[in-house]
Amino acid sequence: MELDFLRFFDACDPSKTLAIANPEDRQYYIDFASVRGGKIIEALKRTIVLRSRLNQPTCQLFTGHIGCGKSTELRRLQADLEAQGFHLVYFESTQDLDMTDVDITDILLAIARQVSESLETIGIKLKPGYFRDRFQEIADFLQTPIELSLEAGFSLPGNLAKLTAKTKESPQLRSRLRQYLEPRTSGILESLNQEILARATEELKRHGKRGLVVLVDNLDRVQDRRNDSGRTQPEYLFVDRGEQLGKLNCHLVYTIPLALIFSNDYQALTNRFGGGIAPQILPMVPIQLRDGRDCDQGIALLQQLILARAFPEVTPEERLNLVTQIFDHQDTLDRLCRISGGHVRNLLGMLFRCLQEQDPPICRDTVEMAIREYRDSLVLGITDDEWELLRRVNQEQRVSGEDGHKTLLRSLFVFEYRDSQGRWFGVNPVLLETRQL
Repeated sequence: MELDFLRFFDACDPSKTLAIANPEDRQYYIDFASVRGGKIIEALKRTIVLRSRLNQPTCQLFTGHIGCGKSTELRRLQADLEAQGFHLVYFESTQDLDMTDVDITDILLAIARQVSESLETIGIKLKPGYFRDRFQEIADFLQTPIELSLEAGFSLPGNLAKLTAKTKESPQLRSRLRQYLEPRTSGILESLNQEILARATEELKRHGKRGLVVLVDNLDRVQDRRNDSGRTQPEYLFVDRGEQLGKLNCHLVYTIPLALIFSNDYQALTNRFGGGIAPQILPMVPIQLRDGRDCDQGIALLQQLILARAFPEVTPEERLNLVTQIFDHQDTLDRLCRISGGHVRNLLGMLFRCLQEQDPPICRDTVEMAIREYRDSLVLGITDDEWELLRRVNQEQRVSGEDGHKTLLRSLFVFEYRDSQGRWFGVNPVLLETRQL
């Protein structure tokens, strides 16, 4: 079998999320559950399925390093639940929200828009009275021209889309909108539950669906800046106001920042936002075990991640015989997988950089160039204090809740892994090759 270079090049784009419902994308999907320390997506799915039988809504939290594959796993959850008869609304919050400046009402309105928009595509049109009455007041309060559809031509997703577009591009307008919405948060929440989510579930069941599931992706990208009260934006949204976000009348999965797992407010987060259920954490794919020995299974699966994008139609065993169509030698593929540390997007990013330089088979020198560029870009941001913390992590394989350690995780200087003994941490392998370590 010959390599289709253009298709391979496109499939290796690290910015793309696999849409598992798409048959071609599903061919590229590799299930890492066997080496990630647990069937995380299965647990999320099982909770939704069982609670739906009891007619109880769920709110589950999902986190992990940015780029470790959360969006792909959520897309798999979407496809699996759709196959079981649920109506899924998946959306990337970055489409509607400015991650540097997010408030509770912004998230609630984004959910209202995405749910109502999704329902209209299958012929279910909602006209919640509370929102219809508020739109004219909002237009008057903002004192800015927004062409809203009211009365007979009322469209909830259309109006919310126009409002979002206006306020996302203007911090001043966004601030004024919040002045209007904040005192009305309880009313918005009640309307969202009764006039949108409850009605949606009712209509969906009439259409033969088992229920409504909303997957809110990319909220883990909320910036870790402090507000006027001294709280970080993630602490304010997900701890202080998390109880409101968790009270929506449907099945919900939110992605949240990994740093919250190491916060002093972790228990409050679990109890207020997660309803007592701890967040599910997606760790890295291990390239070695905590005792330093190779994790052969993890490396083999990472190799399949690349090979499947080159030869999706053939079996994993057959792909191993086609390695030299992509790389000059098996060792070159092995080197790329090991240096990635099991971070999926970094692995694809370095591979994509190689493909920008030359057609396959990719030679070892090109791979080393891509590794060197990635390493140099990381090293530029590391302070002397952080190098000291990295040395400690390398020796102890653990991190604490200190701000310095949170920076190591957020900056992808340190990766989290799971095994039968629990979690452990390793320094990004590219940094282990620097003179400082």
